[in-house]
Amino acid sequence: MTFTLNLLASNQEQRFDDVCSFVGADASGYFGIQANYARFMTVLVFGLARFRYADETWHYLALPNALASFHANQLTISTRYFLIDTDFDRISALLEQQALKESENLHATRESLQRMDLAIFKKIRSLKHNPQWQS
Repeated sequence: MTFTLNLLASNQEQRFDDVCSFVGADASGYFGIQANYARFMTVLVFGLARFRYADETWHYLALPNALASFHANQLTISTRYFLIDTDFDRISALLEQQALKESENLHATRESLQRMDLAIFKKIRSLKHNPQWQS
């Protein structure tokens, strides 16, 4: 027995038929799905998941947080992006690189927001001391 795996991201989507099992992790820990699993929905945590075909080939799936839902023998995973590879070491390295990149982007965004906050504060302060703005 098999099911269909649908991967949906902002810039790509892929469909995998004849999937035998899926292993992922949510806040409660690791779980597995096989064909005809009960209907459910969960949020996958940042990291690696994997799925397997009948020929026993495992495919590793690197993703940030994602929404996973299983219904009508279809597992649908919605996320910002995903990476797929059959080599565990290679996909692990790619995931680590992506995590580092996201961390750097987040740091840059926070710095930019702090600069904007400071500029707004200075502008409000200058307006407050400007006599034409006082009532």
